[in-house]
Amino acid sequence: MITRSAIIGRVRRPYEFLDHPGPIPFAHRGGAAGLPENSMVAFQRAVDLGYRYLETDAHATADGVVVAFHDRTLDRVTDRTGAISRLPYTEVAKARIGGTEPVPRLEDVLGSFPDARVNIDLKDAPVIGPLAATLHRTNAWDRVCITSFSTRRLAQMRARLPLFTDHDVCMALGPRGLMALRAISYGGPAAKLVRLAATGVACAQVPYGLGPVPFVTESFIAQAHRLGLQVHAWTVNDPAAMERLLDLGIDGIMTDDLLTLRRIMRSRDLWHAPRPAPTS
Repeated sequence: MITRSAIIGRVRRPYEFLDHPGPIPFAHRGGAAGLPENSMVAFQRAVDLGYRYLETDAHATADGVVVAFHDRTLDRVTDRTGAISRLPYTEVAKARIGGTEPVPRLEDVLGSFPDARVNIDLKDAPVIGPLAATLHRTNAWDRVCITSFSTRRLAQMRARLPLFTDHDVCMALGPRGLMALRAISYGGPAAKLVRLAATGVACAQVPYGLGPVPFVTESFIAQAHRLGLQVHAWTVNDPAAMERLLDLGIDGIMTDDLLTLRRIMRSRDLWHAPRPAPTS
């Protein structure tokens, strides 16, 4: 018989990505308010403001280059059109986000900000293999967290990990796990804990609300913490919502409004600037 304590022991494990004093501030798409989203200038601004955690998205081009980009197509935010997975990188590289900024390769984001930790949302199945190869090539396993709106994509990515690393790679719950966790927080059957434990995840990344209804509640956070899971809320741009989540004991907030989140966290003595890199 699997006991509750045994289940919790299987879930809780250390992850370098989550080693941060207090709630984690994430720059969503690099901090999309005011600058082109998922651009190098946005990521640079976030780092300059003291953000150590960058959130981004991953797609692969037709020739297997992983780019930090949210949509499946270039249409919405660039001056070009077409599905990224059907275009070679040479064509994607000609696009300009907001008409000015190139679409960055994920490898360049990881290389340009070696002290940053990067939350990566898998946006499409074709990116799984190229992303695993990119993380192996850059040896960035310990400083990324992998998430997705697809439970299947997360399982496929997880199957790739033993091929490249012996490290415990931080991963977030997929949609099925999130729904199970939410049901448990409302008094659902504890047997679902077995399924959660088997996924080997480290955190639950969730919307802070569904319309007017809060998704993140005190009981949701408490249940996640009993399982050894952190809770990160997205995408929180309202100051009152930031305050409410911090009052509840949230473990991380993803925002486009970098200045507001930094101000609120500073007012609570929760803002921790990155440690300076050692000098030779």
